[in-house]
Amino acid sequence: MGIVVTGVGIVTALGVGLDKNLTSIKQGVSGISLSPQILGTSHTLPVGELPVTNEELHALAAIPASEHLSRTALLGILAVREALLDAGVDSSKRIGLVSSTSVGGMDLTEHFFEHFIADDSKGRLRDVRMHDCAASTEAIRRHCGINSYSTTISTACSSAANAVIMGAKLLKHNVVDCVVVGGSDALSAFTLNGFKSLMILDNEPCRPFDSSRAGLNLGEGAGYIVLQREEEAEEYYCHLAGYSNRNDAHHQTASSATGDGAYLAMSEALQMAGLAPSDVSYINAHGTGTGNNDASESAAFVRLFGDNIPLFSSTKAFTGHTLAAAGGVEAVLSVLAINRGILYPNLNFKSPIEEYGLQPLCHYKEGESVECVMTNSFGFGGNCSSLIFTR
Repeated sequence: MGIVVTGVGIVTALGVGLDKNLTSIKQGVSGISLSPQILGTSHTLPVGELPVTNEELHALAAIPASEHLSRTALLGILAVREALLDAGVDSSKRIGLVSSTSVGGMDLTEHFFEHFIADDSKGRLRDVRMHDCAASTEAIRRHCGINSYSTTISTACSSAANAVIMGAKLLKHNVVDCVVVGGSDALSAFTLNGFKSLMILDNEPCRPFDSSRAGLNLGEGAGYIVLQREEEAEEYYCHLAGYSNRNDAHHQTASSATGDGAYLAMSEALQMAGLAPSDVSYINAHGTGTGNNDASESAAFVRLFGDNIPLFSSTKAFTGHTLAAAGGVEAVLSVLAINRGILYPNLNFKSPIEEYGLQPLCHYKEGESVECVMTNSFGFGGNCSSLIFTR
């Protein structure tokens, strides 16, 4: 039984909707700003922030501001609605949702504690109502016409890729007729402070796979795709041909130097798809811009592909690292790479990592023959997932 992608939806710092995101990427315009404007923080660090307030997001979603939804939920609602509309899903079908997040409703929780810490009799409890990760999934379900199975996944940066994997399994076991899969995460001071404490944030726009890379830029956004069984889909973008989730269990936040988890995830995803490494046209790399991640992923590339590494790039210099949403955002871009023959540039790259000498794609291309795309999402704790999309 084949699984196909029938709809896509995306929100990032580049804008709301597929057209705005693709136009910005084509023009080489990054969504990374030098400091947060919407997010209240004393840090002046580059971030991929959507320059739209929560009130404006409520208006865009046609949801009364009185519902007081978290930013994570609002970003997810906008992307899921676009994906469902794009897919033209029959509302009488069993429509499922597998949504991922790491931040949850932290943006609202922070507002609560601003007042509560000063006076423990103060603070609006509605601000903590959306804190739990599943609260955003429930809000998306309620506002997007999800009428069947729904659940939440939180496995750090691999979350949305794992949502795709679970969605495919739901279809294979006939739990749903179609399923929306992906993730949503909003910027918050909590995550900005947390990553700063790990000393992996760059003070400049990030430079994935560059020898001078100095860390990542956090971002926010949502990316979702609609999956259906091939025999039940009238039209589709491409096939989800393979996937794998592996864990190298190396360290709480770092990947192994030899890229064990990444190598296993990539090789097993190809094996499931019945493809050889030489069949891959393009890799949308995890490529965060940190010293550890890019070296580890490069090591895994060399192990799997040898001297014949396919065209690859990281799109995080456009969007920032959107954490649990990253696998969804990059799944959307990977699907469009096949469907529209697009290849994405790796912004800010100048010189390769000396140990590996790998050069990512640095120029936007369109009209290409792209038959197979691998997209990688590697999370904290060594949780590594790879997806394979084919024409």
